[in-house]
Amino acid sequence: MTNDIPEEFELDGIRRLGSQQDLIQEAIGSFGTYQFLLCALVFLSKIPIALHQMAIIFLAPNTDYMCPEKNTCPCPAPQFNTSIFTNTIIMQWSLICDDKWLVCFTQTIFQFGTLVGSILFGMASDRFGRRLPMVVAVVLEASMGIIAVYMPSYELFTFIRFLIGTSVGGSMVIGFVIIMEFVGTKYRDTLSALYQTPFNFGHINKRPTTNLRSTINRYQALVERNSLKKGNILDLFKTPNMRKNILAMSFNWLACSYCFYGVSQYIGQLSGNIFINVLCSASVTLLGTLCSIPLMKLIGRRTILIVFNFVCAACLFILAALPQGLISVVFASIGVVSSFIVFVLVYLFCSELFPTVVRTAAIGFSSMMARIGSMIAPFVIALDTTAVWLPPVLFAVIPLISGFVAFLLPETKGYELMTTLEEGENFGKKNNT
Repeated sequence: MTNDIPEEFELDGIRRLGSQQDLIQEAIGSFGTYQFLLCALVFLSKIPIALHQMAIIFLAPNTDYMCPEKNTCPCPAPQFNTSIFTNTIIMQWSLICDDKWLVCFTQTIFQFGTLVGSILFGMASDRFGRRLPMVVAVVLEASMGIIAVYMPSYELFTFIRFLIGTSVGGSMVIGFVIIMEFVGTKYRDTLSALYQTPFNFGHINKRPTTNLRSTINRYQALVERNSLKKGNILDLFKTPNMRKNILAMSFNWLACSYCFYGVSQYIGQLSGNIFINVLCSASVTLLGTLCSIPLMKLIGRRTILIVFNFVCAACLFILAALPQGLISVVFASIGVVSSFIVFVLVYLFCSELFPTVVRTAAIGFSSMMARIGSMIAPFVIALDTTAVWLPPVLFAVIPLISGFVAFLLPETKGYELMTTLEEGENFGKKNNT
């Protein structure tokens, strides 16, 4: 490690600004002990996020009941079947008949909270740094998760779920950005996939750090001299190329979230054992996460996005024509894993597509669109009472459209992370085919 700052870092233009992060990575390594511990902490915070996101499957499963006095609604004193679940929010607050829609509403409110959190915490992290908003989100998530258990009414329970969703949105957005900004390009695609799992296997780079402190001090001085203008969410829409990219990217987020959360919940309502159905879905999702690592190393981001959107749509169209049974669970699971691979990809794709000054804002806005999709999904599932084939068809249409929209996005594989708004606007104008 030399004591001189390379000349090219003093030059104006993309290379100088685009290499500020590389300066720090040169000093501490692309993936060393610090990054390993940082990833371990962020991954640890990811575990309860999944529990909160998928909790509705077991908080409000389909529950059989009888009315002692009559067989029509309203039913003032229902007798619930407790052979599988002894207590759910449906049983506790009698969410049946005219109140059945409240089951969908509480999940929609949770996802709305996630939407709000992704925006608020995203803006806060761009303004005040990543660490403090991340700590606030994790503390809020833990405390509200405990408080939710003791809520005496549906209204209070739903409000607490909103706060949990807010913290979940913040943790997801900031946690991913932290990993992408501290991990070198070589490991970025791998870590973006492993971020979706509750564990991490990292390769620790034990490079010498003899002059680390003096090197960081000198590089920090250079970075401060070249300090960047802070961006905000409006900057994503001011110029035509970035506006096209954020609209296309955020629609893909909406599509994969809409399908993943919707079909995952829909699988719990298919015939058969609910625990086995959910286990199958979760298992193939983990498999999809692991498969996405070599896919992202070998294939371009846009190609993966297009292919798996179309695979998801095809499986769900087929699901609509199948009778309920094992084969329907198989096709639903393939649809889930395809949408989840897209979910894994869009995090990385979005972080590479937008510059540092608006990166968290871009992921926050995209996450907001994803929450809109997941807010709609519970009400789509409820349409199975109208026609059994209707939910799968409605879940299939959006990824089909999303696959075509993905053709508008440029390829980012192999490019350094951008820093300025000018780089973000110019990127892809000549690369998009």
